[in-house]
Amino acid sequence: MQTNYVITIGRELGSGGKRLGETLAQKLGISCYDKELILLASRESGLGKEFFEKADEKSSHGFLSSYFGFRSGYMGDSNYLSNETLFKIQSDVIRSLAEKESCIFVGRCADYILRAHPHRLSLFIHAALEDRVRRIMEDNPVSEKQAKTLMEQTDKKRSEYYNYFSNKTWGMASSYDLCLNSSVFNLEKMASIIEDYVKNNYR
Repeated sequence: MQTNYVITIGRELGSGGKRLGETLAQKLGISCYDKELILLASRESGLGKEFFEKADEKSSHGFLSSYFGFRSGYMGDSNYLSNETLFKIQSDVIRSLAEKESCIFVGRCADYILRAHPHRLSLFIHAALEDRVRRIMEDNPVSEKQAKTLMEQTDKKRSEYYNYFSNKTWGMASSYDLCLNSSVFNLEKMASIIEDYVKNNYR
């Protein structure tokens, strides 16, 4: 009987973490979940996906009460719909998927949410500043200055989200099983390293 396993990927913006997830998914024949989690969480909860998009990897409290201009009440134990509530809904979706199938999760504290999973490999992908800026400019119609600003803002948001909802530190080596520098190992090399590990340990 084949064992279900999960791979979680934390990543700096422009490091290629999402591309790695997609490449691994193709090599291993499993699903990779990133933004798809927003739609799944929306379907599971019956809430509009725009709520999850606004809270996506943000740690601040109660954004919906200010968004609507009033307190809405939800799930009985809170008088407003908080980011904590949305985090719980998304966490339940992640756990449910991990229970049903082998899969890959990009971001969203998945390594912490699935910390009790018996076959979980947590990764963090980083890269040199110039390589990250180049990738961002390749993927978006922005200038070098805009790419650097976007990188700083996104990494700050991801760091605050991860540190807030987990008991670990975003980007610190001790928070993950394996950290890889995509400026040293290219995408195919990283994917091969992880593929070999999975085949030797989970299959």
